[in-house]
Amino acid sequence: MTTDLEPGFQSLGQATARAIATRGVIHDRLQRSLLVHGPAGAGKDAFVDDLLALLFCLGADPTLRPCNVCRGCRDARGRVHPDLVIGSPERWRQERSSAESIVSVARRWLLEAAGAPVVAERRILLIEHADAANEQTQNVLLKALEEPTARHMFILVADEPSRLLPTVRSRCQPLRIGPVPRLELVDWLIDRHRVPADQADALARLSSGMAGVALAYVQDPELIAWQRRAQAELLALLRRGRADRFGSVRDLLDDAGRQGSPVPDETSGSNEEVESSRALTAVQRQGAQRLTAAWVALTRDLLMASAGRPDLASAAELVPELPDLATRIGRNGWVVFLGVLERIREGLRESAAPRLAMEVAMLEWPSLEAR
Repeated sequence: MTTDLEPGFQSLGQATARAIATRGVIHDRLQRSLLVHGPAGAGKDAFVDDLLALLFCLGADPTLRPCNVCRGCRDARGRVHPDLVIGSPERWRQERSSAESIVSVARRWLLEAAGAPVVAERRILLIEHADAANEQTQNVLLKALEEPTARHMFILVADEPSRLLPTVRSRCQPLRIGPVPRLELVDWLIDRHRVPADQADALARLSSGMAGVALAYVQDPELIAWQRRAQAELLALLRRGRADRFGSVRDLLDDAGRQGSPVPDETSGSNEEVESSRALTAVQRQGAQRLTAAWVALTRDLLMASAGRPDLASAAELVPELPDLATRIGRNGWVVFLGVLERIREGLRESAAPRLAMEVAMLEWPSLEAR
């Protein structure tokens, strides 16, 4: 699967995180617990693939790892290595019995994963979406992190490291994954994914330098069409009253919920009506999160335009008068609204009702009616 890859990391950018990981392997100074963190869509999965290949590579010279041709690299990138154990709050929730708590499942998973390595020097315990674990589950994880062994390494992956307990974060070596320069992303899309130059430039702007987001657009062009529809509607709502705004929430949520991959069914129990209701809420929550992300991107574009840099706003192609709309509200208005969206995004990660959260955003969305 990966025999045609050149040696080295295959993910884009992240020079600091790469240097920390490669130097740690070369000098055998990498901590036993790592925290790979960064915004959703930044490319954490691709970086973790590289990191696993680096750690499982069988190449004799550490300075040339990952070689991407040995069995260790291939199995690592395919995530089928016998010494790779993968867990996440979502997996633990799906694996629990009706009478079992997610904390009990996490504890059992850690015990089962703590066995001796099969073929490698150490077992790697990869915990995806670690920041989605509740406090009790994180405390179970903390006990394992407090007693690291030379035979085991933890890799935690998180969008929001602030949602991890401070005691968990303090025991991990951080590796931050973030946006990359636009021109670097453009070249990557052209060379690696054969995207035409003009389209690559548009995708790089639209994704705000997030390699994972750009790749999702390449793989599912409908996501671009949806984001443009949603942002065009939001711009139109700047000129409309409260009734029109509230009336648009349902349509925007429904359209957002139809995009991307299906939401996993994380319900439990045997009551079909309860499960159906929970599944619907999960779809609405994912739609609200997707809509909020598009809203954040649009607001940042408006903020850029209000600061005199409409050339940095990918949404400028939606409406020629974007700079005028941006300046009529003013920089401070967009800054305040960005804060509102960030609070809403945090609420959606917890238990906020998706439709109510979007209605709150609509109430706070700046208005041009009286201007």
